[in-house]
Amino acid sequence: MRNKLIATATLVCSALAVAAAPISAEARSRHRVLVCPDVRASANTGTVVGAVGGGLLGNALSHGGGRTGGTLIGAGVGAVAGHQIAKQNAKHRNCHYVYRYY
Repeated sequence: MRNKLIATATLVCSALAVAAAPISAEARSRHRVLVCPDVRASANTGTVVGAVGGGLLGNALSHGGGRTGGTLIGAGVGAVAGHQIAKQNAKHRNCHYVYRYY
């Protein structure tokens, strides 16, 4: 008797899981998403160019024995600035909206 009860409960749970699957698939909502395909590559290029330019500028502006520190600080600031500038410029070029379902 106990085995029949367990088998029946398992069968009922399986049937409920199969019946609930189409309901959850229909409950997905549609979202509009902005897609910019080349932003990451442009941002990486901007980071490298900014770091090199900032390092050169930091080295040129620092005096005496602090040239290494000036170069490192300039490279860091240039990398951040170059990354942000390149990312903003790339977003305005090839972006488009797509609809995705979640």
